[in-house]
Amino acid sequence: MNNYFDIQVNGYGGIDFNKDGLTVDELRRACETLRRDGVTGIFATICTEQIPVMGRRATQIVKLCDRDPLCRQLIAGIHFEGPFMNETAGYRGAHSEAALHPANLDEMKLLLDAAGGLTRMVTLAPERDPGMATTRYLAGEGIVVSAGHTNASLNDLKAGLDAGLKMFTHLGNGCPMQMHRHDNIIQRALSLADQLWLCFIADGVHVPFFALKNYLKVAGLERAIITTDAVAPAGLGPGTYTFGKWTVVAGEDMALWAPDRSHLVGSGIFMPKVEDNLRRHLGLGDTAIRQLICDNPRRAFGL
Repeated sequence: MNNYFDIQVNGYGGIDFNKDGLTVDELRRACETLRRDGVTGIFATICTEQIPVMGRRATQIVKLCDRDPLCRQLIAGIHFEGPFMNETAGYRGAHSEAALHPANLDEMKLLLDAAGGLTRMVTLAPERDPGMATTRYLAGEGIVVSAGHTNASLNDLKAGLDAGLKMFTHLGNGCPMQMHRHDNIIQRALSLADQLWLCFIADGVHVPFFALKNYLKVAGLERAIITTDAVAPAGLGPGTYTFGKWTVVAGEDMALWAPDRSHLVGSGIFMPKVEDNLRRHLGLGDTAIRQLICDNPRRAFGL
């Protein structure tokens, strides 16, 4: 199977999309590796940093795509993951606490301008969007707003839905290891599965396979999306890697851990392995797998 579409790719094949000074040759190499692995479309994900830094990195991607036909073809849009997310330990994950802050519409517009019309997705915490003003604006611009790295109450999520919230980013992650056994962000999101696209990482570590099987039963295959949350070491195999400010350790499952194993730092998995996991560990057939990693990501964005 090929024709995969991945809505959350922070880097690939040793290339970090969030580094300053990214070259067209580096971006093309990443795209060539993605294409080799059967991926025909991605959203390049720009992670939390200070607004000028995020804007500069988004503009960098846009300019490099303009210079290379393969990059332009494969990178179907930009996904801003942050900085309007919950800064509390556990919910922030690997995102910089210093750069996380409540949503500001003027800052959001600066990021959109920097991305030159390529923004397709923004992950934010609904409880950090005062009056849902940013959610409402983005939805009006045709950009998919996804809840993530959030401890939104059920009322927050419903208010987000009223304002145009459509998705939940890597459900089961971006939250503490220990939470209330019933009233937690995973259960709240699952209770709204008929109204939200729910996204999951299928490496068996970000979400254990038995839990992912349960989540997909609740979400329904027609409203679920599997992504990789790939970072620079994706596709390189087990080892120790350094990119940006991170040194990470990857095992056979290609989940990327901080050296003290206090938290995950994205994934090094690639889509052919995701497909194998879904078939081998969840017992899904070709039609269901294609729906989760090829068709639904495109359908959610009207592609």
